[in-house]
Amino acid sequence: MEAETLLHRAISWSFSPQCHLPHRTRLLRQAVRASSSNPRLKKSYQGPKPKQDLVPDWVSRNDDTVRSLPIYVGGASLVAVLVNRAVSGIAPVADASSSQSRADLLTLGLAVTSILTGLVWLTIKPKSISVVNPLGVECRMISSRLPDPSIAELLWVWESLSSVTCCRSLVVVYDRTCILQIGVAAESSGGEAQVVDAARLSEGSVYQGVMKSGSQSYLANLSLYPGRSELPFLPSNTQAVILQPLGDKGIVIIGGDMIRGFTNADQAWITYLGEKLDATIAKHTISVTPLKIQDRI
Repeated sequence: MEAETLLHRAISWSFSPQCHLPHRTRLLRQAVRASSSNPRLKKSYQGPKPKQDLVPDWVSRNDDTVRSLPIYVGGASLVAVLVNRAVSGIAPVADASSSQSRADLLTLGLAVTSILTGLVWLTIKPKSISVVNPLGVECRMISSRLPDPSIAELLWVWESLSSVTCCRSLVVVYDRTCILQIGVAAESSGGEAQVVDAARLSEGSVYQGVMKSGSQSYLANLSLYPGRSELPFLPSNTQAVILQPLGDKGIVIIGGDMIRGFTNADQAWITYLGEKLDATIAKHTISVTPLKIQDRI
């Protein structure tokens, strides 16, 4: 009975909400509470405010009206010229010696040009960009010889990219060996994920171009690039691809689900991720084997 009492007291003391809070933490909470109740801090924000472009915002909200505006202007100008010609008492036949006739002809030409411009603007509209669900199968494969630090780094890169960017597929090739294939992959004839042929990829023009330049390559609209055939392991409807070199030994292939979906900030961030990933793999990896284990991560 005495042992049970001592055990109960020990457990109650170890889970006390006050014992794990250092004195500095309690003081910090008191300071934050006191600061939040200070009336001096409740003033309005006095810093710089974001600039608003009224004209571009209005144009973007009234796209159809702006596109048809030249038609209205040209039509009104055409009617005004005809009314002026009829009211002024000038002969309806154009006379080259009359300055009024020459001005009317010039105005008619400008009015017709304005109308045709409006028709062209209404006919040609930019294609709307939307998210496209990749067609393929889920794939989670990693090399069986990677050490734990490299695995943790690769998983962190995948979680980061898939959370804050349009990344839906990630392939990492290092030392002519595919060490990671995760996300949505192209479906093979057997219904499984299309395996990355690292040797064939390394001999392609896309891979060689990235490794030769040593800088990131961004294919904003993958369907417009002939090198699309060198990436058969990506889903067939992949919209954008980033090729990030890993030093001089590897490459990271990132597939997105939106045309021009990777912003300038995303590209710069991916460059730093590639440098960090290259340092981690080079530090902890001596030799790796091709992908053998599936659903390990």
